[in-house]
Amino acid sequence: MSAVGDILLAPEVRPFAVAAAIMVALGGLEVLTTMVGLSISELIGHDVSLEADQHNGLSGLFLWINAGRLPLLILLILVLGIFSTTGFLLQGIAHALGFVIPVSIVALVAAAGSVPVIRTTSRGLARIIPRDETYAVNDADFVGQVATVTVGPLDQGLPGRVRLKDVFGNWHTVSARASHDSPSLAVGASVLLVDRDAKGFVATAAPADLVQQSSSRA
Repeated sequence: MSAVGDILLAPEVRPFAVAAAIMVALGGLEVLTTMVGLSISELIGHDVSLEADQHNGLSGLFLWINAGRLPLLILLILVLGIFSTTGFLLQGIAHALGFVIPVSIVALVAAAGSVPVIRTTSRGLARIIPRDETYAVNDADFVGQVATVTVGPLDQGLPGRVRLKDVFGNWHTVSARASHDSPSLAVGASVLLVDRDAKGFVATAAPADLVQQSSSRA
C-alpha cells in the first residue's frame, strides 16, 4: 500500500478520510447526474427549511450556519470538506510536534472549530451562487406554467432542464422531457408543462398566446 494510502487509513485520521470520501462521491454524483439532465440534490431534498420561531439548539445551529441560503447538497459538501480539512490539519500539527491526539477528541475539536468556518464560507457562497432554485411553492403548481428549455433538446429520452418563474417571482430550474406526441423541443424554446411524474415534468410546445402572457408577467 502507498504511503498516502497508509496515512488516509490510519485510525487517527479515519473519520476525516471518510468525510472526504463522502464529499468527493457526492460532488462526483452531482456532476454526473447534472450532465444527463438530472440532479442528485433533487432526490435528497432541496433547501433546508427552518422556521425562525424554532428555538431548539439544532435548528438554531442550522440557521446560524446559513442553512436555507444554500442548496442542501452544497451545504453538506461544504460541511464535510471543512470538517475533513480541519481534522487532517489538527492531526498533522500534532504529528509534527511529536504526539498523537485521540481521534475522538480531534473529531470533537474539528467539529466545533468547523462551525464558524462553515458560517463564514456559506455566507460567501450564498452571495455568489445564483439562487435559481427556490421552493417556496409546491412543484405541482408548475403544471400549466410556461417555461424555457435550458438543457436539451427535450425529447422522449433522457430528461433535460427548463427554467420558469413562480407567482412570487422566484426562478426554478426543473427536470423535464417532451410528451409522447411532441416533437423535439430545442434549447431556448418556450414550453408548457402539462404533467408531472416520477421522472420530472412533461412538456409540449407552448401556444403563442400563453408565451405572450408569460412574457408580460416577467
